[in-house]
Amino acid sequence: MRVLVGMSGGIDSTVAAILLQEQGYEVVGATFRSFDPPVANSQAPNINHQSRKSCAAEQSIIDAQHMSLLLGIEHHILDFRQTFREHVMGNFIREYACGRTPNPCVRCNSHIKWGSLMEAANQLGCDYIATGHYAQIATHRGHYYLKTAVDKAKDQTYFLWMLTEENLRSTLFPLGGLTKSQVRQIALEHGFEALSKKEESQDICFIPNNDYRTFLAEQGIAIPAGEYIDADGKVLGMHQGFCHYTIGQRKGLGIALGSPKFVTKIDPTHNRVTLGDRNDLLVKEATIEEVRLRDWDWLDESPALQARIRYKSPAVEATIKQRSETAIGAEATIIFKEPVWGVTPGQSLVMYKDDLVIGGGIIQ
Repeated sequence: MRVLVGMSGGIDSTVAAILLQEQGYEVVGATFRSFDPPVANSQAPNINHQSRKSCAAEQSIIDAQHMSLLLGIEHHILDFRQTFREHVMGNFIREYACGRTPNPCVRCNSHIKWGSLMEAANQLGCDYIATGHYAQIATHRGHYYLKTAVDKAKDQTYFLWMLTEENLRSTLFPLGGLTKSQVRQIALEHGFEALSKKEESQDICFIPNNDYRTFLAEQGIAIPAGEYIDADGKVLGMHQGFCHYTIGQRKGLGIALGSPKFVTKIDPTHNRVTLGDRNDLLVKEATIEEVRLRDWDWLDESPALQARIRYKSPAVEATIKQRSETAIGAEATIIFKEPVWGVTPGQSLVMYKDDLVIGGGIIQ
């Protein structure tokens, strides 16, 4: 069987390719180009963030080519720049311009890695695609589900919740049953000592150092200064423009009020940011849109679930109160058993039953 492996030149995708080779698959490597090449004078002191990140993206392609050569596998460079710009970067820009906090990795996985990459696999005659994600696949009640990885600290199912059953039927996750330390050991045993010790980047791939404010300014998103207010509408001071803030933010507010204050609400229409106390961010429910849920009947029969509102947050006990259809898909209200802190519009709420991802949605 022929497998197209999404390769970044990093340890996870390289070990994924190694393991698949050892399992007898014919492995084909693919790396997608998502940014324009760097500007000609890339050493200039005023080189922008996009160009610097392009250099890193180009290096990733070179690294993936090198690893493919060492492994003796076919390698392809795929040009997904237009699709990435439209579905990932475009969504990121639009969401911040609306006062929300997007999660571009979720969109990238759905539209690029299991969209454009899946199409490329078909064109290249591959039976499956594979990535270095830490996740597993299981079946239950006749449906395919994402299942959390053995290494809970590395589990990436939160970012993969938009994948469909059709996606999962054609996907392999070679690292899902391994810990990160085991993956590093496999790389070392195969002669990739430097790779086995390489640190991982936590940045959004197209935004260096997570400096999204500079990125938005470079994309023409210039929101003027506006008012900080409290819950009663009293003006507390001035902020730098609502797109510079996110729900739950405490640091970098540029205002002193005698006690720690948090962003509790963003009003893009009036360019106002509400500040309040930490407890003001505790909520008992959340409404989600673009809901995808594998088996509504299973949830009707057994309504208890676990909900995760961000990648590093623990899943909490919850139920679905109601659901309805809208122009952009299903909506649902999630009721938390205990109040949850910092529910943020634009982020994903992912639903689990035990170790299975049963669905998710975008927080309104």
